[in-house]
Amino acid sequence: MADAALFLDPGLVQRFAEIVGARHALTSQQDIAPYLIEPRGLWHGRTSLVLRPGSVDEVSRIMRLATETGTPIVPQSGNTGLVGAQVPDAVSGQVVLSLSRLNRIREVDLLSNTVTAEAGVILQTLQETAAQAGRLFPLSLAAQGSCQIGGNLSSNAGGTNVLAYGNARELCLGVEVVLPTGEVFDDLRKLKKDNTGYDLKDLFVGAEGTLGVITAAVLKLFPMPKGREVAFVGLPSAEAALQLFAMASDRAGSSLTAFELIGQRPYDFTLAHAAGVVRPLTSDWPWYVLMEISSGRSAEDARGLIEDILGAAIEGDVAGDAVIAASLSQAEALWNFREVLPEAQKPEGASIKHDISVPIAAIPAFIDKAGKAVEQVAPGARPVCFGHMGDGNLHYNVSRPADGEDAAFLALYRAVNDAVHDVVRDFAGSISAEHGIGQLKRDELIATAPPMAIDLMRRVKAAFDPAGIMNPGKVI
Repeated sequence: MADAALFLDPGLVQRFAEIVGARHALTSQQDIAPYLIEPRGLWHGRTSLVLRPGSVDEVSRIMRLATETGTPIVPQSGNTGLVGAQVPDAVSGQVVLSLSRLNRIREVDLLSNTVTAEAGVILQTLQETAAQAGRLFPLSLAAQGSCQIGGNLSSNAGGTNVLAYGNARELCLGVEVVLPTGEVFDDLRKLKKDNTGYDLKDLFVGAEGTLGVITAAVLKLFPMPKGREVAFVGLPSAEAALQLFAMASDRAGSSLTAFELIGQRPYDFTLAHAAGVVRPLTSDWPWYVLMEISSGRSAEDARGLIEDILGAAIEGDVAGDAVIAASLSQAEALWNFREVLPEAQKPEGASIKHDISVPIAAIPAFIDKAGKAVEQVAPGARPVCFGHMGDGNLHYNVSRPADGEDAAFLALYRAVNDAVHDVVRDFAGSISAEHGIGQLKRDELIATAPPMAIDLMRRVKAAFDPAGIMNPGKVI
């Protein structure tokens, strides 16, 4: 028999269903199944109810009833998160609150350069809407075809354009949030300058649904670049990549919009396993960089900048080889090479993944020290390093030894994880650069963060959610 604690009282299910309508209150386990597992398959939750509200008022009424009855709520947007924040647990009768039906773009304001979008708007839809209006919404993620704005904000998503435009938090001017009590905090303002007290929106952005439900946001738009150039560069070392970054930053300034570091191993995995990719360079190198220059002036300006940077790098023996995309389709192909890297690692067997950040200047030393630490606990394991070098964020993944067994390697998960994160802390870095904490890193955060920081976060949590119903078991 199913665990009785898991399933809600039928009368309570009926009360919730009446708020959204029976059609949008999912109770069949077949219908519920897609909401209970996340992309990596690490967490398999259980629930007897998924609610799909279609308005802010319905979210408000759901939260009022949840507080009244002590029913824990797990907000979920596109279900693309990688730390388990959006998945219910398997035992405590949590209700999944899907925001996917709140999918209207309420306004595009070209004079203010803002867009007001609801939480269920798919990121790619927002990008396309902005482009149709002659504007750029720069948040760009591999999951942009399915991730949603509410989840992007709740996880403070990063991606490939953080170097120039910042994380989701920097792109957000205002939010609309339903609190656990059902009260609606309407802070959908377009102001770029506002010093009237605490910046409350920043408490909800990055909170992973533990303080309230983000239902809409005002987001920044930018002028569409007039020139955009993409280059793929081969380098002899990570130190050389750092030198190239310094040269590009000095010469291009804010026109340097992306600087992605790729190790030889993920490069080789992608050539071996990703469908339709083309070898970017004729010769092989220990390290590669995918670099993008965007100019608000002209296509000629962007081309001149990237040629100047690469010419100086090759002449100075910083870079060994480089190709500049000759067309839009070639630029997209170079970017596609970077975007399929994570999937190309899967055929190589089990892997242990890390989403870390260290000061940019420390990246080469971190890579060297982390590799030695991994070898100590998992001899023969294969570091797979790539990521957003321009903002210090690396995806330092570790694949099992080529001739190893998945189960034996995954038995070392905690040891490998601890080894890498200990090196991160040696460089005063972060164990979660852009994916969040969720369930995956909750215990480590609590164990290793400064006690005062944890105490302050718990005070904030208690102030906003005294009943403890908002995404319990996540973050803290």
